[in-house]
Amino acid sequence: MSFEYSQEVIRDYEKLFETDEGYDVIIYAGENENVKEIHAFSNILRIRSQYFRKTLSNELTKKKDGKFIFNFPNISPQYFKIILRFIYCGKLDLSKLQGPEILKLLMAVDELKIQTLILCIQEYLIKHQHEFLQKNPTEILETVYQHEAFTDLWNYCLEEICTKPDILFNSNKFVNLKAPLLELLLKRDDLLLDEIIIWNSLIKWCLSQHPTIQQDVKKWNKEEIVVMERTIHRFIPLIRFYHISSADFITKVYLFKKIIPKDLVNNILVFHMAPDEQLNINIQPSRKPKCVFDSIIINNKHFANFSSWIEKKNQFHHNENNIPYNFNLLYRASRDGNTTAAFHAKCDNKGATIIVVKITNSEQIVGGYNPLFWDSSGTFKSTSDSFLFSFTNKNNLQSAKVSYSNGNQYSIYCHPDYVHFGGGGNLFFQDGMWNSYKSGCSSYPKIDDIPASFKADDYEVFQVVKK
Repeated sequence: MSFEYSQEVIRDYEKLFETDEGYDVIIYAGENENVKEIHAFSNILRIRSQYFRKTLSNELTKKKDGKFIFNFPNISPQYFKIILRFIYCGKLDLSKLQGPEILKLLMAVDELKIQTLILCIQEYLIKHQHEFLQKNPTEILETVYQHEAFTDLWNYCLEEICTKPDILFNSNKFVNLKAPLLELLLKRDDLLLDEIIIWNSLIKWCLSQHPTIQQDVKKWNKEEIVVMERTIHRFIPLIRFYHISSADFITKVYLFKKIIPKDLVNNILVFHMAPDEQLNINIQPSRKPKCVFDSIIINNKHFANFSSWIEKKNQFHHNENNIPYNFNLLYRASRDGNTTAAFHAKCDNKGATIIVVKITNSEQIVGGYNPLFWDSSGTFKSTSDSFLFSFTNKNNLQSAKVSYSNGNQYSIYCHPDYVHFGGGGNLFFQDGMWNSYKSGCSSYPKIDDIPASFKADDYEVFQVVKK
């Protein structure tokens, strides 16, 4: 027989954090008049922090009267105590902090190399601090860029800016963007701006780097031309000139021909004026949103959510840039026939699948994940990894709900006449109609958002394959 009293251990460690009796580490957090002395235990710090593990093993680490001494002028006492509480007992409350404070806390955590907390705080920022992240795109992007560990936040910021570029490009702070960051943005295929707007924004940025240069390009002297040519040089290959209309090219780009390579200007003129002429050039594709998966119902963000749920993570654990699965379209009702026979013909014995159903006369989508496989054997299958889901509004990821199987023997029902989740008919399709949560042996906690009976505009089934 085994016993577990983890909560009691957590409470005891929290008491230790609050009393610090027998401490052997002294930490000075903050600077000048804001410095405070904080006490800790070296063994706990070693276990929970990569930074302290390395530093406390160094014989050169400063000691006084047998106690280790640390100075952290860049971390305020408030943030250090928050971090120390997490180190001791795994507790963290961010609800009372504002966006800028949470970002500062994240930087402090990165300094101490506490990986779990780095991931946790990034997830909280992405999920609960949308307004803060969108109101301060330049500062946040530059802050995140300096910290390699902030991968999730970096990807989120880039995706948000590419999807809603006005939050940055129409901001007064756009001209303060560092050159490497601007370069990264202009490389993106999914930057949703017309190419001429990107060009105009680039010119505006270049002029802002040299306030003494005249705004009127026709009045530039030789020195100004040289300065602007050097400034814009690194960005020229990133502009997709061939996707700028001939009218916009002549009126808004050709004016700057003295700072654009002559052969490029000539090729673009030929491209527009003699379209039948064969040019030995590599034309970049136009920018467009990344569409990795073949769906007419949902987009990449939904597939990122599904990936997180499959791994039983928070729905924002994965994003569009780190989806770890391929979702291969097996079946679409409007294309392949809206019958159970067509479903089984396309989807049986294909391994793990996810079903996505668009409810008629609404923006709601529902569906379920089968981690095993479909067949027509007329048998039930048990699994605790299957789930049902609902997005009340498919355009609002916050409206998502997910319900995992309790693992009973009725999790998946493989029958030639049904598409069926749960012994009690938690979600199933029969005779052209979808139904949910009928009486019987329920396998999934109820999702109230799913109607008892509904028709679908369409539904799709995707084979799920780990990359």
